[in-house]
Amino acid sequence: KIIFLFPQWFLANFSYQEALSDTQVAIVNILSSTSGLFTLILAAVFPSNSGDRFTLSKLLAVILSIGGVVLVNLSGSEKSAGKDTIGSLWSLVGAMLYAVYIVMIKRKVDREDKLDIPMFFGFVGLFNLLLLWPGFFLLHYTGFEAFEFPNKLIWMCIVINGLIGTVLSEFLWLWGCFLTSSLIGTLALSLTIPLSIIADMCMQKVQFSWLFFAGAVPVFFSFFIATLLCHYNNWDPVMVGIRRIFAFICRKHRIQRMPEESEQCESLIPMHSVSQDGDSC
Repeated sequence: KIIFLFPQWFLANFSYQEALSDTQVAIVNILSSTSGLFTLILAAVFPSNSGDRFTLSKLLAVILSIGGVVLVNLSGSEKSAGKDTIGSLWSLVGAMLYAVYIVMIKRKVDREDKLDIPMFFGFVGLFNLLLLWPGFFLLHYTGFEAFEFPNKLIWMCIVINGLIGTVLSEFLWLWGCFLTSSLIGTLALSLTIPLSIIADMCMQKVQFSWLFFAGAVPVFFSFFIATLLCHYNNWDPVMVGIRRIFAFICRKHRIQRMPEESEQCESLIPMHSVSQDGDSC
């Protein structure tokens, strides 16, 4: 049954590639990082274990990751005069489908020893090959996307990207999701953005503004926060802090009211004694 999740995998990757062709890379990265938010919500609705419980601390980690991705992409993005609405929609659709894909897998298979990951991806590729090949003719003859036979260089890029960018990365990513949680796996995808920019800085000697460093810190920090929260399943330090602040405010307000109440009690004591003397007479 889990093999039939291959449409979500295909559509998520297809949406991401369509978004890259329709809009800026910076916008695609920013909107794709919202996959962590979708994963957090869906994992809470369809939990696979106790670690998928929704907490304010996890929400803060996701917000930190999204905010960091925004700053990182603003550090090297260029203004575009074109319309990015379609590309933005593709990015959001891809982020949502990726969240559905990983949450449903974790829902069906809660431990990595219950799933043969290489065989799973082998069947995913087989189903894509057998069931989706008519799409080539449909896209070609409708004029939506003309099919052209690639040259040797493009073939080489396709093979290398397929082996490293798809097979190896997807295998390690899904394995990591089983060992940790779906939220950590999703937030780990956002780490590729600052890491790729760091590689450009080291290899290509590219210079970036302070926005990159201001954004890279919360991206890495949010990943380590999510990892720590995964280790302690029921720990929610943000909620604990809010409760302590609320209890401190209530206790302070109660202490301020106690002198007023004691003064009112002292003022009522003489009146009560006078009323008793009158009754005795």
